[in-house]
Amino acid sequence: MAYWAGGGAAGWSGDGLPGGRPRTRSGRIDGWDYEELGKIYDFPLLARLGPFFAPYKIRAAIAVVMMVIASVTSYVQPFIMGKGVERLVANLRTGTPESLAAATADVRNFGAWLVGISILSFVATYIQRRMTGYMGHGLLKNLRSKMFDHLNRLSLSFYDNQEVGRVMSRVTSDVVTLQELMTTGFLNVLADLVGLALVVFFLLALDVQLGLISLAVIPVLMVFLAVWQGYAARAFIRTRIAIAMVNSNLNENVSGVRVVQALRRERENLAHFDRLNEENLDANLDAARQQAIVMPVVEVLSSLATVLVLVVIGIRTFNGDLDPSKALGFSTAFLLYIQRVFNPVRDIVLQYTQLQRAMAGARRIFEVLDTQPEIEDIPDAVVLPDVRGRVDFNHVQFEYVPGVPVLRDFDLHVEPGETVALVGHTGAGKTSVTALVNRSYEITGGQILIDGTDLGTIERASLTSRMSVVLQEPYLFSGTVRENIRYGKLDATDAQMRAAA
Repeated sequence: MAYWAGGGAAGWSGDGLPGGRPRTRSGRIDGWDYEELGKIYDFPLLARLGPFFAPYKIRAAIAVVMMVIASVTSYVQPFIMGKGVERLVANLRTGTPESLAAATADVRNFGAWLVGISILSFVATYIQRRMTGYMGHGLLKNLRSKMFDHLNRLSLSFYDNQEVGRVMSRVTSDVVTLQELMTTGFLNVLADLVGLALVVFFLLALDVQLGLISLAVIPVLMVFLAVWQGYAARAFIRTRIAIAMVNSNLNENVSGVRVVQALRRERENLAHFDRLNEENLDANLDAARQQAIVMPVVEVLSSLATVLVLVVIGIRTFNGDLDPSKALGFSTAFLLYIQRVFNPVRDIVLQYTQLQRAMAGARRIFEVLDTQPEIEDIPDAVVLPDVRGRVDFNHVQFEYVPGVPVLRDFDLHVEPGETVALVGHTGAGKTSVTALVNRSYEITGGQILIDGTDLGTIERASLTSRMSVVLQEPYLFSGTVRENIRYGKLDATDAQMRAAA
């Protein structure tokens, strides 16, 4: 059984889709909704990610352990260096042969410790990155496969109400963002928290007063970053909206180049594209300005903390409260820790927006996965036997949008071997009738029979396997012509393929 699905001699109407389907407008270009921000912590949403994460729980545990080891080995080095400098200076100040020998031994011992710790840090970091890389690519593969399979099974009515760009952003951008959240995102935040805790611990372990002075500028940095993050988030969202507009306009012009050239729109379209491109440039320059302000502020606060610590160490040394050899060791350790104390705070704030976007992406992915096909086989669906080809439409009612009927009390009876042509103006419902034959949509009233069997009781796979369709505008998938001809019947012989061609 075969039929021809055309769109009418006049093509599609300007205000709708074939058969009177209204054109859905979201008010946003493809990709705009990608920039919505979600809650940074949504337990029900995170719980739903569990099945995707379960196959990698052992690797995740290894990655967390290696991250802790890498953090400890990284942040313990300034402490060891400070103690080493303190002992080295004390031995050198004594000046005796025994103290000089002890100083030489200290250099050798502390050097060996630092080399060993560095090697351990390297190994832990390497294993952590291997584990997170494996998890990341595995999650990306599984999420994309699940999305691809689900999108292929959704009914056509879903695509009538969705822009292609928005659907594609779910499979590409949102999946990648979610993959980053489930691997490096959470792990980086955890590493920053561990690093911050270690810095605070070692600073206070060295000297409580100096440690508190070093940490005094942290609240100032946190307030600055909290305020800056709001401006930066808007700037970064603006850049993504701007590039989405550029890409959308470019896609429209390339796809419709025949119309553009036929109507001599090259100059006007170039002017419009230049305006969008200029907006994209301004948005990126604004984002660059926002990024440029962070490091200078961090450097100023770091320098301020350094000056405060050195001043206090100098005063305590001058007053005799601190031994000069110990002062040099203190200075070495504190200066190294001050350089590191700002990094975790800055990274946590910078990742806040990324985590928000990732959670929003996860929500949008599950919105798609939660969408169920409108057309599904009933539990006792029958397999359609070899068909004779009789088709009956009995008082069929159909509408794409509730309350907007496309077919009213429609009757049509086609005998086996009979050829029927549906003729009518654009939007009359010709394409809708052909789409109902293979049950691409559900009717809202009446009955369709294939050789006397109700269409709704037939297993859809067996129904479509006994039908062929010739589209008004054929679509070629990537591959050879042979592969495209055999697309609906992969086991077709060469003779069958040539006959179909």
